[in-house]
Amino acid sequence: VVYQTPEPTGEVYFTETFDGGLSGWVLSKTKKEDTDDDIAKYDGRWEVEELRENTVPGDRGLVLKSVAKHHAISAMLTKAFTFDSKPLIVQYEVNFQKGIDCGGAYIKLLSSSDDLNLEYFFDKTPYTIMFGPDKCGEDYKLHFIFRHKNPKTGEYEEKHAERPDVDLKKFYLDKKTHLYTLVLKPDDTFEMLIDQTIVGKGSLLENMVPPVNPPKEIDDPSDKKPDDWDERPKIPDPNAVKPDDWDEDEPSKIEDPDAVKPEGWLDEEPQYVPDPNAKKPKDWDEEMDGEWEAPQIPNPKCEAAPGCGHWVPPMKNNPKYKGKWRAPMIDNPNYQGIWSPRKIPNPDYFEDLHPFRMSPVSAVGLELWSMTSDIYFDNFILCSEKEVADRWAADGWGLKKLVASANEPGMFSQLVTAAEDHPWLWVLYILTLALPVGLSVLFCWPAKKTDEYIDFRKTEAPKQITKGELKQEGEELEDDELEEEKEMEDTAED
Repeated sequence: VVYQTPEPTGEVYFTETFDGGLSGWVLSKTKKEDTDDDIAKYDGRWEVEELRENTVPGDRGLVLKSVAKHHAISAMLTKAFTFDSKPLIVQYEVNFQKGIDCGGAYIKLLSSSDDLNLEYFFDKTPYTIMFGPDKCGEDYKLHFIFRHKNPKTGEYEEKHAERPDVDLKKFYLDKKTHLYTLVLKPDDTFEMLIDQTIVGKGSLLENMVPPVNPPKEIDDPSDKKPDDWDERPKIPDPNAVKPDDWDEDEPSKIEDPDAVKPEGWLDEEPQYVPDPNAKKPKDWDEEMDGEWEAPQIPNPKCEAAPGCGHWVPPMKNNPKYKGKWRAPMIDNPNYQGIWSPRKIPNPDYFEDLHPFRMSPVSAVGLELWSMTSDIYFDNFILCSEKEVADRWAADGWGLKKLVASANEPGMFSQLVTAAEDHPWLWVLYILTLALPVGLSVLFCWPAKKTDEYIDFRKTEAPKQITKGELKQEGEELEDDELEEEKEMEDTAED
């Protein structure tokens, strides 16, 4: 593979390959608020390096190097993106080179403002969009969050996309480079892709939590449930009476009166006896440790007997047991249903029909905490045309995918590795191999000839031909050939 630094093929708002180092990127010099001073600083280390595995010579990326530290680095866009009539496509690569224990690899698109200073980029810096993978414990996430401005109050609220209905685990643990893409369209729809395959999509109006637009009506906070409101659909029958023969004191289990002690039961033998081979430790101090006693072991005499010790009849279900009596349930004649407060118009209601029109974006940043190091980032692009993003991916991520595929172990090694993770696959492998072998034996094994077949072959045995018969057949054949030649001559003369 011959690597060349990708070049955008159309209009872009930002690109970064890191092949030229960290030129244009700014490390944060501030610290996180409301955090202990020893970890509050954004002093996590960043480096520009090649991949540890499946390296593409000459291709380098940004690597998060520190553990249990805050990291923050950012860069200004080539030109700000304004949400009007063009889509926004955000795309970049991530490789969890050591897997991931707890940490994120998401990016933030920072909102445009006159006082935006990248040296003071921290967790509370206003952003418009946050997108990318995040994981802690066994919770695997792919974030898409945007900050929506309330048109009535001017306040911002985070809106989270519904979780993708896809198992994301492999993207975090396979130590391969994966391509993450977010597509936002002016028709207020979005798509999230991993490795150019859609893993989540929806509407900014319908598939965000909480919803962009509040409900038109809300519960009246002053409405209270009446004291006599009955929400019980069933009630105990007030006319029911406990039967006279119902004895609540009967136990659920009783000794089986028909049980007989097994013959050979050793009543005088205990179930456990001191170990005759045990010896008191040399350092045992009876004044400090008390009188030494050998540890107990199962009585060897009991192994050949039905049992040892005091025999107790086994327990059985008590046929007289009925338990505590309760009146049967009947429909509640006073049932009024589940109470709910009356609805009133929502004083905070508004309707934003185009939440795509978000705050303009002028910078991209990574603000992360991680318990795992060596998280690799590469080939950032912000553009409006899918073809531009796809061409960019082919020149960067496509080469990494090609190299990784070439370095994959053979099929046998892959099958063994898969079976180590999922032992039930061994059963499938065995059945898969046994089926063709069994069919081959069934259809190819020579069958025993039957008497009928032998009789048939006898009737078809060849007959001996005499010399005279052979001469006669030869003369007949010559006559037939002469007649055919004569017919051909006559046809030619005509």
